[in-house]
Order: sequence, then C-alpha cells, then structure tokens
Amino acid sequence: MMLARAIHFDESDMNIFHSPARTGEWCISGGFEFSNWSEGDLTGKARQAFANGWLGGETFGRVSVVAVTQVEPAEIDALVDALAQHFVDIYGAPSLDAARGVAHDEVMQMVDICDGQAPNTLLLVSRDLTEAGVKESYRIVEPQDAGIEQFAIHGSLDDEHQH
Repeated sequence: MMLARAIHFDESDMNIFHSPARTGEWCISGGFEFSNWSEGDLTGKARQAFANGWLGGETFGRVSVVAVTQVEPAEIDALVDALAQHFVDIYGAPSLDAARGVAHDEVMQMVDICDGQAPNTLLLVSRDLTEAGVKESYRIVEPQDAGIEQFAIHGSLDDEHQH
C-alpha cells in the first residue's frame, strides 16, 4: 500500500503556512477543513493552506509537496487514530468511535490517490472554491533519474588536499 509523506525542498512552507507540517510525516488531502469556508476566509496564510496545502497527520500542519512511499498497515491505523482524535478535539466529533469511520475514509482517499504511483512520485494539490463547494485537483510529478550533471562537484583533481 502507498501513502504520501511531507517533503520540503526549501524553507518556503515555513513562511507561507500558519503551521507547517513536519518533514516526513504522513499526509492526507485535508480538504474537509475548508468545507464551510467562503471567499471571506481566503486571505493570507489561510488562503495558501486552502489553495495548495496537504494536511500532516501528526502536526496537522500544511505542506505544499508530498512524496509517495510505501506504508505499513500499522502506520495506517496510527494515522486513522490520530485523525479521529483530531476530529474529536478540533471539530467536536462526539467520540473516537464516531470519528474513526470518517478518519478511515479520509486516509483511504489518500491511499487511492497514491495507488499505482511509483515510489518518490511527487504530488501537489490545488483547490478552488466553487458554487458546489471545494473542488480539489492533483498534479503528479513522476520521479526522474538523477544525472551526474545534477550534482555539484567540489575540489580539484590536481591537489588532493583542496576541498
């Protein structure tokens, strides 16, 4: 089974989201957070989270890019439990049992998005607010073979002591 982890190429997420996700944490779409939003809610960092932020399953922070990787069943269970607790704590779900089914569905939606993708495939989310609600679309960036020209080489071949 495949799922996606938060990945950072630079520090931009630390500046554009109120609460950035931690590198390496499991992520889901998290579009449910915006189900009751209107245009008036789409300002500043909140707009950025809405427009293109995946939801981290540990910090519940946002990240712009996730990478597909293999996930173990126990990790899925832990993510479902954490999300169910989040639904109780933040959204007022009446109990963990009541929230667990919805949390499981949210995690399985992300598993479906990742299904069939090669490891290290990058995923980006884009959201629009429409008359019918939040519309999500996904961009898939397939992993590329790294060529030698993509690596910086430092030093000198003439002097083994230079760095």
